[in-house]
Amino acid sequence: MQEVPEPIRRPVRFDSMEQEVFLNLWRTFDRLKVLEEKLFSRYDLTAQQYNALRLLRAAHPESLQTLTLAARLISRAPDITRLLDRLEERGLIQRERPMEDRRMVQVRITPAGIALLQEMAGALQECHRQQLGHLSVEEQQLLIMLLRKARAPHEPPDSAWR
Repeated sequence: MQEVPEPIRRPVRFDSMEQEVFLNLWRTFDRLKVLEEKLFSRYDLTAQQYNALRLLRAAHPESLQTLTLAARLISRAPDITRLLDRLEERGLIQRERPMEDRRMVQVRITPAGIALLQEMAGALQECHRQQLGHLSVEEQQLLIMLLRKARAPHEPPDSAWR
């Protein structure tokens, strides 16, 4: 009589449930980011540059202080100055220093920046559909709620993302 082999056991791959969750978040971000990077490269933008333009469009016709803009970015931008330099070189933003405080820098989106965002709008919506359109509205809402809950202890109380 032939012996029945023991079930194949998956090796323990995670040190904790928290680690498994975190690594799943990281892997998911990596897979979804590929689609976005492909889109942004067509417009010679990075995700951070796009995010800055999106925030400035939301503030339009007003401007934002550089530090305020940096605080509102989805991910931290250690070199906000260089990020803004590139956008300004392309004519997508303009920076101003108020006479009353020359240390402060105000940033605003230009008509060219608004036009670029309008040009990208349809392609960006399609990218988001490819990324997450397979989830139902209820699943998307649940995911938003769980992600907010996961990061809440790590964000300032006045965060726009809470």
